[in-house]
Amino acid sequence: MAPRYTPSLRSRLAPMLLFLQLGFIVIFAFYTEIQSRGNDYGKTFSNIYPEFQDVNVIVILGFGFLCTFLVRYSFSASAFNLLVAVMATQLAIILNGIEYNRGKIRLDLRSLVEAEMCTASVLISIGAVLGKTNPVQLILIALLEVSGFILNKWVLQTLLRVWLLNSIMVLHIFGAFFGLMLTWILHREGQFEKEKFDHKTGLFSMLGTVFLWMFWPSFNSVLVDDGTPGRKLGVVYSTYLALAVSAVTAAAVSMLSSPKGKLNLIHMQSCILAGGIAVGVSMSVVHQPWEAMTIGFTAAVVSSIGYRYLKLHMLFAFDCHDTCAVLSTHGLPGLLGWVAHLLLKIKDCDDHTTAIRFAVFHICSLLITITLSLSMGIITGLLLKWNLWRPTQDKKCFDDQAFWEFPHLAVRK
Repeated sequence: MAPRYTPSLRSRLAPMLLFLQLGFIVIFAFYTEIQSRGNDYGKTFSNIYPEFQDVNVIVILGFGFLCTFLVRYSFSASAFNLLVAVMATQLAIILNGIEYNRGKIRLDLRSLVEAEMCTASVLISIGAVLGKTNPVQLILIALLEVSGFILNKWVLQTLLRVWLLNSIMVLHIFGAFFGLMLTWILHREGQFEKEKFDHKTGLFSMLGTVFLWMFWPSFNSVLVDDGTPGRKLGVVYSTYLALAVSAVTAAAVSMLSSPKGKLNLIHMQSCILAGGIAVGVSMSVVHQPWEAMTIGFTAAVVSSIGYRYLKLHMLFAFDCHDTCAVLSTHGLPGLLGWVAHLLLKIKDCDDHTTAIRFAVFHICSLLITITLSLSMGIITGLLLKWNLWRPTQDKKCFDDQAFWEFPHLAVRK
């Protein structure tokens, strides 16, 4: 007999979604205005719409299919990704508008792109607790993390004068450490019998990786200012080269680290994006193709070794069950990109005083990001432990039947 629906779906999720959505409708009705003409950055609708579509594919299709490798949780992984993404994006539009404007919140494609990029940090974090949380908890994670990420962005831009692009691209570091704190606080003793994957779900998951790989150059370049000739093109080819190198390197390291010398699909798909992530964090100082390729190679090696060995050590040593290995996939490449940014910027500085000053501010930006992500992760994790949200039972973790109707499994009377 199939397990019944969890009480949270009936008594908590529906009222919560309706209340939030009606609240967003009221805010958009009275406090927003559509900006129909070209924005302050000189981009028209025809210029930015293709880039918006690319980012949309990454957020919805890429991250959605990426987490479908679990045999009994693939339906929830893709559907809940969409639910979390659309709720988080609406909140991010509002919070970003409050941050930038004192009057009404202006709506255009650029504000929508910025909101979806903020949402990406949430999708990274929920990968760490995938299968172990119910939809109510996922919505709470989205609301709190988007608020924390935009707060971090505001602090970096206000206190340290960090560029908008650099303050947003730390989303990989913020999302990874936020997710690690969540999974550490929500840790459950024992193992999950339903946490399995097969070749069919692995194929769908690889499809999500392919979407991410194809559209990642747009994700990194969408907010780059076109004022400098060739700058956006430089970011695109740097990202592509880093992705290409990291894909080749991840395949090689996967075979070298396998006892049987075979490729591991889940291992590869978790690491072939490492180069694009690292270059995205450091792209403002990457000017030569060999620099991007070196970063991509190093990121793939670090990510592959981290996935092979660090995931188990995190579980046994720190009780940190990272379902999608977000530390190896996003956290370590993000930190490597931050280090590359620091080294390349210092290399380009002729004045030692300027180099030292940049290093101090750069280190402070990382410390602020990690501190806020860990703090918000702890607060969110403690909030999610309340029985009010009816946490998923251990036997229902990684199981679609706890949340969805499956007519072919229904008991006929």
